[in-house]
Amino acid sequence: MEPTPLRTRYAHLFGDLQRLAKAADKIDNTNVYQQANPETRKIMDAMIGENLLEGSGLQGLEHFETFYKAMREGKRALLLVEHFSNMDLPALCYLLEHCGKDFGPELSKRIVAIAGMKLNEANPMVKAWAEGFTRIVIYPSRSLTAITDPVEFEKESAKSRAINMASMRALDRCKKEGNAVLVFPSGTRYRPGHPETREGLREIDSYLRLFDVMILVSTNGNCLRINPEAPEDMLADLVYEDVVIMSASPVLNCKEFREQAMAEAPEAMEDKKNFVVAQIMQKLKEGHDAFRPRYLELYKKAAGKESDYYI
Repeated sequence: MEPTPLRTRYAHLFGDLQRLAKAADKIDNTNVYQQANPETRKIMDAMIGENLLEGSGLQGLEHFETFYKAMREGKRALLLVEHFSNMDLPALCYLLEHCGKDFGPELSKRIVAIAGMKLNEANPMVKAWAEGFTRIVIYPSRSLTAITDPVEFEKESAKSRAINMASMRALDRCKKEGNAVLVFPSGTRYRPGHPETREGLREIDSYLRLFDVMILVSTNGNCLRINPEAPEDMLADLVYEDVVIMSASPVLNCKEFREQAMAEAPEAMEDKKNFVVAQIMQKLKEGHDAFRPRYLELYKKAAGKESDYYI
């Protein structure tokens, strides 16, 4: 199948998605927690399933299971995941549900993702897509940096504070209820030719202080890729059939990881939090690079040709 824009490939489903959607179109401090919509989730699972090639699956399944057991024992659990497309969260949940282990579907149900406002506000169809998964919506710090008008900046700053304070309260509730919180540490999807989009956000250091254990999840392959001709239009993203391998690191103690990274940071470094986050991104890349040969091998076997995946 040739790569096809999302709005073209799944136009026949948009009517059902829009009819079933319930989430708010605009985010404020009263609606930051958004429970998964099981009806749109069914549609999402079908879309994912028909684009995953043979060989797709989870690597380090024992690490996912250890992570799940720690979460069930009361540990505050954090998933830090590479971010390449809006398919990352749906693919992880789908692969957990089909991993063949009893814990997989249970862990999938307990994932609460931190998500930016754009998924709700950019387009009704993008919102319906995201709505299949439980999320805590935040006002991303990157959005404020793009505002140049002082009056508008002050207005949006107040809005961001209100939303993010509500988000932190929702996050605290989710931890106490025994959920796993998923964060994309880059805060944005990776864009080829823009290495800054693969860098971690300084705020990720704060998450390490809020959780007990974490796993780092790296991804090879992707069924949804940014369209270079319309990188800001999420409905122009290109749908591919692909092998998707998501690999987990061993379970890490958040406090120990952070303390070790702080100790290893260059003495002259003014803000060591950035070094902590850089260490996370480095380990995610190492996990990615470790399974890339396996991905290429499986893709060639499934598709009968070499992969043109650019990452």
